[in-house]
Amino acid sequence: MAKTNCTLVYEFILLGFAGSPELQILLFILFLIIYFITLLGNFAMFLLIQIDSRLHTPMYFFLSNLSLLDLCYSSVVTPKMLIGFVTESKTISIRECAVQMWFFAFFVAAECYLLASMAYDRYVAISNPLLYMVIMSRKTCLLLLVPPCFAGLINAMTHTVMTFQLTFCKSKINHFFCDIPAVISLSCSETQINKMVLFIMSFTHGSLSSIFIIISYIYILCAILKIRSVEGQRKAFSTCSTHFTAVSIFFVTLFCIYVRPSHSFLPDQGKMFSVFYAVVIPMLNPLIYSIRNKEVQDSIGRVIRRKRLP
Repeated sequence: MAKTNCTLVYEFILLGFAGSPELQILLFILFLIIYFITLLGNFAMFLLIQIDSRLHTPMYFFLSNLSLLDLCYSSVVTPKMLIGFVTESKTISIRECAVQMWFFAFFVAAECYLLASMAYDRYVAISNPLLYMVIMSRKTCLLLLVPPCFAGLINAMTHTVMTFQLTFCKSKINHFFCDIPAVISLSCSETQINKMVLFIMSFTHGSLSSIFIIISYIYILCAILKIRSVEGQRKAFSTCSTHFTAVSIFFVTLFCIYVRPSHSFLPDQGKMFSVFYAVVIPMLNPLIYSIRNKEVQDSIGRVIRRKRLP
């Protein structure tokens, strides 16, 4: 039941990161550089996969979608955060807040299941290399994009609708974007159901996708151990290591934010974890897949050489 003695609010104030004007400028420069690298890295990865026919394989089909996803969900959060560093106005309307929450909830859930689809792709590549292109047909790849889109829609609709049916009597969001727990905490309505749904859905999405990934990697490990040559095993491990690195970073950070007791750490600590998964991870993914992937490096080399030719 909503409390009667409260003033209803129609816009929020994003407090962001506290500090002196000098610190705000330094943070602005730091996050602007990170965002620039994110845009450049993900767009370059997406474009490279589109223009190089040698990368038109299922693995790079999923990687191009991951780059597009990272590009989008970083752009949902970072520009508003950057504006907050250099302007006095830190307000965001309830409608803008709802839109930001919807898209962010969609992209985060979609990435969980996209990483699971990529794990299945790696399993097929290692266990059935001769039939890989037959099993992972264009139709199969498109079907493996259905769970990420469906999960993203369910996650976004559920949390956005439930959150903005609440009555808000506090306006200051102790965060740099409209994250679900931070917005819920401003309500003077009963929020226990919202918190329970947030935990259940976060745990469900995280668990289902991570269990699928773990099972895929168990089968991958078994398939690798059956390879007799050391060189073959090394190559197989190499093809999976980049994906496993990206998965580990993403899921560990996400579980630390959403699947934990609400009193386990302070809001400022939560903001630091959020910076990592909302701003830093989208920058890291293209770097991980380019630095640790010989095919991508070779493709970059071919494009550069092509540009140098008269």
